[in-house]
Amino acid sequence: MLKMILSVVLVLVCICLTAVVLFQEGKTSGLNSAVGGGSDTFLSKNKSKSWNAKLANWTKWVAIGFMVLALVMCML
Repeated sequence: MLKMILSVVLVLVCICLTAVVLFQEGKTSGLNSAVGGGSDTFLSKNKSKSWNAKLANWTKWVAIGFMVLALVMCML
């Protein structure tokens, strides 16, 4: 029963990890707007930077949770 519950939780964490990674902007988007003369304002740049920082932080924590759950599943 415990193994089944952990398997379901692991699948949910996998889905969350995939979603968080896909929501992040690519590293080349900043370079394209700088070279192409993007018309972003100062406030919109800071807003996107904080959003990307939050997503990067979530990615770190969800990945740690994934690794811990995978190790626990291997121990069972």
